[in-house]
Amino acid sequence: MSEMDDALRIAARAVQLYAETHPRPAQVTQAQAAAMLGVHPKSVRNYIAAGKLTLNGCGLISIGGVDALLVPHKLRKAS
Repeated sequence: MSEMDDALRIAARAVQLYAETHPRPAQVTQAQAAAMLGVHPKSVRNYIAAGKLTLNGCGLISIGGVDALLVPHKLRKAS
């Protein structure tokens, strides 16, 4: 395993542990997703346009979609 694989595995486990101990809503607004990802709301709109995040029928984003972006995004910011 490479160092990057180890870092991804550790980060994913950290996100999982945090999620298990801090209940979160199943869906969030675009502004909430931006705050969770540490990006500008325009970036969230760009993620939606690119298909990296999807909106449900009420215009909300699933927390799973945010989580899927959260780990790689945090690793990019750290490097």
